[in-house]
Amino acid sequence: MTSREYDLIVIGAGPVGENVADRATQGGLSVVVVESELVGGECSYWACIPSKAMLRPGAALNAARRVKGAAAAVTGTVDVAATLVRRDELVHHWDDSSQVDWLHGAGIDLVRGRGRLTGEREVTVTDADGGETVLSARHAVAISTGSAALLPDIPGLREAQPWTSREATGVRDVPSSLAVLGGGVVGSEMATLFTSFGTTVTVIARSALLRGVEPFAGEAVSKALTDAGAEVRTGVEVEKVSRDSGGNGEVVLSLSDGSEVRAAEVLVATGRMPRTSDIGLEVVGLQPGSWLDVDDTLRVRGVDWLYAVGDVNHRALLTHQGKYQARAAGDVIAARARAADIDDAPWGAHVATADHAAVPQVVFTDPEVAAVGHTEESARAAGLDIRVIDYDLSWLAGSSELADDYRGRARAIVDDKRRVLVGVTFVGQDVGEMLHAATIAIVGEVPIERLWHAVPSYPTMSEVWLRWLEEYGR
Repeated sequence: MTSREYDLIVIGAGPVGENVADRATQGGLSVVVVESELVGGECSYWACIPSKAMLRPGAALNAARRVKGAAAAVTGTVDVAATLVRRDELVHHWDDSSQVDWLHGAGIDLVRGRGRLTGEREVTVTDADGGETVLSARHAVAISTGSAALLPDIPGLREAQPWTSREATGVRDVPSSLAVLGGGVVGSEMATLFTSFGTTVTVIARSALLRGVEPFAGEAVSKALTDAGAEVRTGVEVEKVSRDSGGNGEVVLSLSDGSEVRAAEVLVATGRMPRTSDIGLEVVGLQPGSWLDVDDTLRVRGVDWLYAVGDVNHRALLTHQGKYQARAAGDVIAARARAADIDDAPWGAHVATADHAAVPQVVFTDPEVAAVGHTEESARAAGLDIRVIDYDLSWLAGSSELADDYRGRARAIVDDKRRVLVGVTFVGQDVGEMLHAATIAIVGEVPIERLWHAVPSYPTMSEVWLRWLEEYGR
């Protein structure tokens, strides 16, 4: 057994843990990161990066088919083999050496193995050979272990060896048919992806697709999937799962309406659970396997030296939002270590205020869904006096230039009392790149009167901002 001492110990070397470590190191602290899998984490190897790489060819082909002059050049379908080669390149063939080099270049130490809290500011790391290293922190420990796919308690599901998002994004042999359980972001994106690969896809969801955003977004994605050949079954639940032929045959799903769905594979995308079941939470009086409740500086409530950053705190399960939290956490850990002033007022340097009402997200379906801030429902539930402004994106010159027969919709939610935007949702081809302007307007609380002076370029789809303002001014 060996022991080492640092100012900060970070458990988890995904994008969130890397950013906590980097900011704290820049703040003058000595930092070690503990990682049991690959440096770069879920997003780099099993989620964001591979999934978007695999979705892109289908989106590019569809975009070309929507433009006269380009459509005739599309003479085939997605080249699945080439797509998987590109996926492998973007995940560096699941080799994390470049990210390890980055850590070392940033002055951050790495200990490989499974880390557990074993005392106050103490983490014991067990490596693959059973060897132990005891790490002690002078100031803080940050938990950035992320989340894992949640398997619902459905009879026979585990025995049927279902896929999670990891198996889907790491696929080698594309199945002829796929049942997708869940209509959230992962389910909708993977249904889009495998439909583009030529797989027969059935989506099974208890409610409408993408229920966390405006209802019209899920409706548009559901229609697009159906038009592309997928079957979308909502309002039903899976009651039992089995697999034919001793575990090697088709998966049979028995549904609550009495029907059955058969598929070569089944993908479970019904939610996430925190990766906290075996990290020693009991040492600090917390329940193993629980989400970690934090304040806006990302410090775990009741434990003044422990921080939880990213998915594990359940504030916003998105890589970019976790990295945002990480910047605040790394800075505040360094500031507290130096006994410096803490800027923890709303929108201060040491807090993650945007988690509460300004979280942006892009869903890479076709059409894309891009949203930030409130929906109409959440704004009304928050007691805001709002005005809802909808606009058909096909009416814009920029949309007509982008695609023949463009289809899309944009919604702005305005707080009438303060005359600022509090929510925006776009649905349509390539709308993801339009979202950041809306995020800036919401975070900056830019008054409607000032937005008139932000002139959109012509002919682009950003002219939707002018149309919203014209409608609001009436």
